[in-house]
Amino acid sequence: MAMSMTNSSSAGKLNTYIQLMRADRPIGTYLLLWPTLWALWIAAEGVPPLHLLIIFSMGVWLTRSAGCVINDYADRHFDAHVKRTKDRPLATGRVSEKEALSLFAGLMLAAFALVLFTNQMTILMSFAGLALAFIYPFMKRHTHLPQVFLGAAFGWAIPMSFTAVQEQLPLIAWVIFLAKLAWTVAYDTMYAMVDRDDDLKIGIKSTAVLFGRHDRLMVGLLHIAALMLLLIVGAMAGLGVWFHLGLFGAAVLFIYQQWLIRERERMPCLKAFLNNHWAELLVLVGIIADYALA
Repeated sequence: MAMSMTNSSSAGKLNTYIQLMRADRPIGTYLLLWPTLWALWIAAEGVPPLHLLIIFSMGVWLTRSAGCVINDYADRHFDAHVKRTKDRPLATGRVSEKEALSLFAGLMLAAFALVLFTNQMTILMSFAGLALAFIYPFMKRHTHLPQVFLGAAFGWAIPMSFTAVQEQLPLIAWVIFLAKLAWTVAYDTMYAMVDRDDDLKIGIKSTAVLFGRHDRLMVGLLHIAALMLLLIVGAMAGLGVWFHLGLFGAAVLFIYQQWLIRERERMPCLKAFLNNHWAELLVLVGIIADYALA
């Protein structure tokens, strides 16, 4: 009986950690992974090394999980007051602050261990990625632009992909990074629109609060900026029709997202945010098809 209770307790704690890392909600991993693969495919001109695909895929999962943990740690005193987040493990006390910090450290150490199988330049780049992952969650206390820091954190694997493949940082790496940055600010603004009413009450800052009634316009402008930057990427990399078809598909989904958020209602805004996974994937499919079929 005691053994059964111990096993049940262990399973419950594991499930709580899974929830804390959002391992049961992979959307964040997809939003990180697809642009990372854009960069790997372009950096390697269509033939990314298998070991780098494995390293970056695993690294994306680990760093996204760590980011969720440190985000909840930073928001531990606020989440209980927000409808969407009131049942999170730290907000309910199912995980202690010490456990959360230990889990964050373990995940980041595992991610760093993977980076050690690349090269010196990529290893050095990873320290900036760690700093971005750690400071982003605290920015919503000090600035209305935490989404910009999130975009930088989400996009940092892009220049790291180029250093891992080419051991250099060409201009195209930064153009892809800026496209991802603009795109992230757009979709995380839609995500922040879900919580805007609660955030205004408790003093949390976001681009959704900053943009106010101009939120839809700003999301649209950011989408246009991302598409224009990716068109430049296509020209720099010599990508053709399949890539541009992928961009066209993403543009169609951007229009759909605008329709979803037209009334600024919680669930449609959340649906619009989630839809970006498919838009990014279409761009990736276009890149892969262009190199494979050219």
